[in-house]
Amino acid sequence: MAHRILIVDDEGHIREVIRVALKKAGMDVIEARDGKEALARFAADRPDLIVLDIGMPEFDGLDVCREIRKSSDVPILFLSARDEEIDRILGLEIGGDDYVTKPFSPRELVARVNVILRRLSPRNGEKAGPSALAQGGLLIDPERHVASFAGTPLKLTAIEFGILRAFLTRPTSVFNREQLMRAAYQLNIQVSDRTIDSHIRNIRAKLAAVACDNVIETIHGVGFKLGRCEKEA
Repeated sequence: MAHRILIVDDEGHIREVIRVALKKAGMDVIEARDGKEALARFAADRPDLIVLDIGMPEFDGLDVCREIRKSSDVPILFLSARDEEIDRILGLEIGGDDYVTKPFSPRELVARVNVILRRLSPRNGEKAGPSALAQGGLLIDPERHVASFAGTPLKLTAIEFGILRAFLTRPTSVFNREQLMRAAYQLNIQVSDRTIDSHIRNIRAKLAAVACDNVIETIHGVGFKLGRCEKEA
């Protein structure tokens, strides 16, 4: 079954370039011309991934991302202009999975979309596979891209999942921010230390919501390590 991709950009010719490239790659495409239309199409069509322009007038891509992240962890690939570095960083901090800078290569965009989709293709109904990783009540299955704590499913972005996978792969190691960047951003993206800290805060908040306040420990002056991942008493 073809993946359904929502393209959101206020410039028609950019939507056309992306539409042609994605359809050539075998994907179905939905389009929106602005942020409000994007939210309507998202609610109606439930795409597998969103290609989202940051620099739209009025309700921009960052606003759209914030609204969607209230209820969904659907992958979001941002489009940004070269002079919008601050917006790109903010986009990743609030839950974006990747970004492509304008002007962009359609081939590169399709490659990035495919990488994200491969990371986010759970096969529902299967038990945890042999590659599943666990610590305390936390369990992630990289093959199915699912995560849970004490049996409660966790909604993680691809970046958050990548960070937890790195911790669980080496549960006794201390990771500095550069190591976490390499583990989470597999497409050689340059991000700031502040961005990694934002992802750590988001992971902690999601685990705290299921009564786990010890998922990641801060080692001051060094980095982070996996905590006990146990439920609060």
